[in-house]
Amino acid sequence: MPGPLAGIRIVDVTQMISGPMATGLLADQGADVIKVEPPGTGDLTRALGGGQRRISPTFTVVNRNKRSVVLNLKEQQGLDLLKQMVAKADLFVQNFRPGVAEHMGIGETALRAVKPDLIYVSISGFGEKGPYTHKRVYDPVIQALSGLASIQADGATGRPNMMRLIIPDKVTALTAAQAMTAALLARERTGQGQHVRLAMLDSVVSFLWPEAMALHTFVTDKDVVTRPASRDLVFETLDGYITVGTVSDAEWLGLTRALDKPEWLDDPRFKTVPGRVKYTEARLDLVAEVLQTKTSAEWLTRLDAEQVPCAPIQTREDLLTDPQIAVNELIVESDHPHVGRLRQTRPAARFDVTAPELLRIPAPKLGEHTDMVLGELGLSAEQIAVLRESGVAA
Repeated sequence: MPGPLAGIRIVDVTQMISGPMATGLLADQGADVIKVEPPGTGDLTRALGGGQRRISPTFTVVNRNKRSVVLNLKEQQGLDLLKQMVAKADLFVQNFRPGVAEHMGIGETALRAVKPDLIYVSISGFGEKGPYTHKRVYDPVIQALSGLASIQADGATGRPNMMRLIIPDKVTALTAAQAMTAALLARERTGQGQHVRLAMLDSVVSFLWPEAMALHTFVTDKDVVTRPASRDLVFETLDGYITVGTVSDAEWLGLTRALDKPEWLDDPRFKTVPGRVKYTEARLDLVAEVLQTKTSAEWLTRLDAEQVPCAPIQTREDLLTDPQIAVNELIVESDHPHVGRLRQTRPAARFDVTAPELLRIPAPKLGEHTDMVLGELGLSAEQIAVLRESGVAA
């Protein structure tokens, strides 16, 4: 099936992760995403970790189901061709620093002139004005400024730690994808396009706020001092690591049964949920000491029997054979025409009526669809050849 967003066309000039992942989510749901790349290197993520394949795993997954067109937007002809694409599109997405798109001639005003109901999407690091807008942005910069790194601080030393995943990029991508879909729905109802602006900093601070800023949410609270983040729920066993967590009274009761520690129920510190939160360190010390005495499998069997939330801490290799992931049919394999056999996840959301095909288009080679897309604009093979010779297209 074509997918729920079949018939929607997106012209995407974004690079790296936040923009391409956002449009990639829509591409997975059936949108026709035309990825416009500069001559030469194309999207910088093509070569990151790609080795001899000249296409990286990250690029391969994030840019599946897209068509690649190479245009030199420094040339007027290249700009003219981009505008012709936009005239037939629903969304245009860019993630340049503020002011760059306007300088290039692809700002909102210029493109809305050729497509009045266009949804124009700007993704930036910090927004369009303010003291940080001049800064170049990569994921660690947002981790630092948003408080994310300090939340991950070492409990003993207080040293901030970066997340080992590009969380800000991905959170921004998810936020942008939802916002673009909402803008499409609004246009369907009103007939009007709009400018969707999204800053990575805003996305991440909003993402972490509900629990990370809990002590700063009620403005009337006075003299609030942020406590160090609770230590993680990683427990060592005789042969590995597991996680165990309890919130409700029933789960706490189940934990005491599974660990053969009924005396913990009489401890006044742990009789209520607030008490167990207040005395988290003492409670977790007791749990950790007991869990070291048996294997992971033994504890997980006991904990599951008592309906206590728990799981083994899996490696990346474990994911490939996990039975729940297998039942979910999450990891799929396919043949890529340029890089060989691929293993990747299907789109997480499943649609029972408009389920899209996983790989309508494998991640493209640089400029793989230039001729096809320019042909759709009405250019002849001879005209396209001239554009290639002049360096306007590739």
